[in-house]
Amino acid sequence: MSIWEMLAVFAAGMGAGTINTIVGSGTLITFPVLLATGLPPVTATVSNALGLIPGAISGAIGYRKELVGQRRRVLKLSIGAAIGGLTGATLLLALPSTAFETIVPVLVALALVLVILQPRISKAVQNRRAHTGTRARPDGGPLLFTGLMLASVYGGYFTAAQGIIYLSLMGMLLDDTMQRLNAVKNILAAVVNSIAALFFLFVAHFDWTAVLLIAVGSAIGGQIGAKVGRRLRPTVLRALIVAVGTVAIVQLLLR
Repeated sequence: MSIWEMLAVFAAGMGAGTINTIVGSGTLITFPVLLATGLPPVTATVSNALGLIPGAISGAIGYRKELVGQRRRVLKLSIGAAIGGLTGATLLLALPSTAFETIVPVLVALALVLVILQPRISKAVQNRRAHTGTRARPDGGPLLFTGLMLASVYGGYFTAAQGIIYLSLMGMLLDDTMQRLNAVKNILAAVVNSIAALFFLFVAHFDWTAVLLIAVGSAIGGQIGAKVGRRLRPTVLRALIVAVGTVAIVQLLLR
């Protein structure tokens, strides 16, 4: 890489770390930049997954206050995320790149619809629970576990917009604030990236220069994203999710 390419990758890593912590979809920043430096698609994907681990951890640390009281929830959902992430990483090397590209925009679009409708859906669910006398399960039950595990399969494969899918699922099935759910999302993203990265270390090619540049940039961006994201009101955060997700769909369709 030239010095300018290195600076571009570092800046992309910082941007990805910031946007991943607040919403998700940071890969849509780093992936095109890595391709522009001449890296093959699979090598770029693997290098990106490795590099974004510090950013995910940094973002999770930045949201540590919102994680208070969520230990059991995080531990249970992390198991599903780990299984899904490993499965997705395996599929990345086993399947042609076109296999997921046709369904990814559909998944992201569905997630955005769920994010938009989440307040109404949550209210309807709460009214139904009040009518039947049932209480919400603090971990979301089997439906959330399965949904997040399937979302993590996609996350281990490509990662773009996985955070949006996580937030949409948790927003419907958990009775909690968006900021606390965002904190859980950051933990799950860190789990998926770490599991996929460990797998890639042994079976895939990656570019250490790209990995290190994205790692440092995303770690800085994670702290920036935490400071910004924690100050956003639920409506603003939801609007930002929809805006980023829309850009993600457009970019994925144009690839």
